[in-house]
Formats: sequence, structure tokens, C-alpha cells
Amino acid sequence: MRLTEQEKVLCASFALKKDARHWWRTVQMRRDVTTMSWQDFVSEFRTMYFNREILAAQQDEFTSLRQGTMTVMEAINKFEQLARLCPELVPGETEKVRLMMKMFRSDIAKQVSAGDSPPTRVSDCISRAIRAEYWINRDKEERAQFFKAKKEEKAMGKQTQPRQNFEMNQKGSAKKLPSEKDCSWK
Repeated sequence: MRLTEQEKVLCASFALKKDARHWWRTVQMRRDVTTMSWQDFVSEFRTMYFNREILAAQQDEFTSLRQGTMTVMEAINKFEQLARLCPELVPGETEKVRLMMKMFRSDIAKQVSAGDSPPTRVSDCISRAIRAEYWINRDKEERAQFFKAKKEEKAMGKQTQPRQNFEMNQKGSAKKLPSEKDCSWK
């Protein structure tokens, strides 16, 4: 299906959302868009959204992106968003995996790259990172529960010495463990 120049402009403008839609309204106010060519539209759009300063800022943000407090999925979504804006920085799958690994927190990256073969595909890198995050969070929760229980035991005044050392009888005095000769079968 072939579209005229004006039909291309109409279709593209219809697809604009949020800030881009507001930008388009300002373009409509200052010029006659019914006769606008596709090249004029692209030029206007690039001037607004792809000027050198904005591109440089997006490239800097992309190359310095770190996971920090984001979840793996939040970081991946941000990574993909910036990668779409800077396609020249991610020429292939290998480079995308390398940049993604650089983005992850070290605890995640260590687990993702562990094993005989580090990830070479983006999908493998993502699934390993999600799995690593799950196990790291599970480990943190278990440790938190353990230390919470220890703190509660201490607050309640319970003794935390090993059971092998002594047992308490009902009156609270120490009860000696049976000796070897008491346990003989003779």
C-alpha cells in the first residue's frame, strides 16, 4: 500500500502520544500541516526530539546506567528504553549482553556470569538475572527471619546455648546429662 506524503504525516501524527502529541499541536499552530511533506515532518520531529545535546545526554545515561535499587525487570525496561534511543551503541547481541551485565548490581552479575558458560544471548542474560534476584531476595528474607527470631529469643530471656551442654528441668535447675556408664546396655 502506497501512502502520499500527507498521508504519511497524518498516520505518524495520529500515533504520537503524551509529550509528542503536545509538540504536534504546537507545530499545527505555527504552520499548515495539511501540505507538509514527510521529509518536513521528519525534520521537525528530529529537531525536537533528536538534537545533538539530547542524544548526547541519552547516550551518557545509557552508558552509565546502573541497576542500583531497581529490580532486575525495572533495570531491564530502562535499559531497553535507552537502547532504542541509542541503537548505534548496541550494534549486536554480544555488545548488548556486555552492557547489560555492566548495568546489573555486582551480586546479580556474579551469579549471572557464574558457571561454565557466561550468557551470550540477551534472553539468557535476562532469565539468569531474574533467577539470581529471586534467590538473593529469598536468602535475605531467610536471614532476616533468622535474626528476628534470635532477637525475640533474647528479648524473652531464653537461653541460646546448645542443647548438648545442659537441659533445664521443670524447676529451672540444670540437669546433668547421663554419663557413659548410665547408658551402657550391660
